[in-house]
Amino acid sequence: MEVRKPKIKSIPYAEFKDNEGLEKIVDELHEGGVNVVTGNLDQLVNWGRSNSLWSLTFATSCCGIEFMAVGCSRYDFARFGFEVTRNSPRQADLIMCAGTITHKMAPVLKRLYDEMAEPKYVIAVGGCAISGGPFKSSYHVVKGIEEIVPVDVFIPGCPPRPEAIMYGMMQLQRKVKIENFFGGVNHKQNKEERELGLSNGALANEKKKIVVTDVPEDFKMERETVDGKADAVKEATPDVKQKTEEATK
Repeated sequence: MEVRKPKIKSIPYAEFKDNEGLEKIVDELHEGGVNVVTGNLDQLVNWGRSNSLWSLTFATSCCGIEFMAVGCSRYDFARFGFEVTRNSPRQADLIMCAGTITHKMAPVLKRLYDEMAEPKYVIAVGGCAISGGPFKSSYHVVKGIEEIVPVDVFIPGCPPRPEAIMYGMMQLQRKVKIENFFGGVNHKQNKEERELGLSNGALANEKKKIVVTDVPEDFKMERETVDGKADAVKEATPDVKQKTEEATK
């Protein structure tokens, strides 16, 4: 398909036709198997995809309760097209991982991610999914799901408030809207890695990650995470030990 006389709002068609720079861009697009109308189609498709993100809820602990609260009438995330959840990975656009992931559960999460169709996304909800949370020193807990699958959005908290979860999903919407759908599907791995079936955190693009830290005042959330409290306790431990030894002497 080729547009012989495209309608362009910003400049007249005559200027577009005589513009060597624009014609060069069009030629490059044609060589790649796309055309001038691709940009508008990308915007239309991404608008539809961003407002119909179907999630596969992988909730294993208390963060899943907060996700349920987001679907209630007080927060009503159906306004943004998030209300449809699926139990099958083949019908889902994203995995909402909310809770602790043990080593026994890790292969299940990996298999579900591999069974999803591209483009697919992952949201890590809560300290347990991000870094292991209060159980990060335990022998049986994965220290963050990024060791298993690439993560697109991190929502910290223990558990995060419903406002924070909704805000994180809105950030994923913004990411989906600026992607290119035609001319190549957005894979998180290159061709060789996809053929080998690799999809771990080391293959994820760091620039594509979103960490929900600076939340607007309209979205109230707790900024102090469990990991931060644990680090503070560790830093204070030597001083307490020294004072105890001095008191003993």
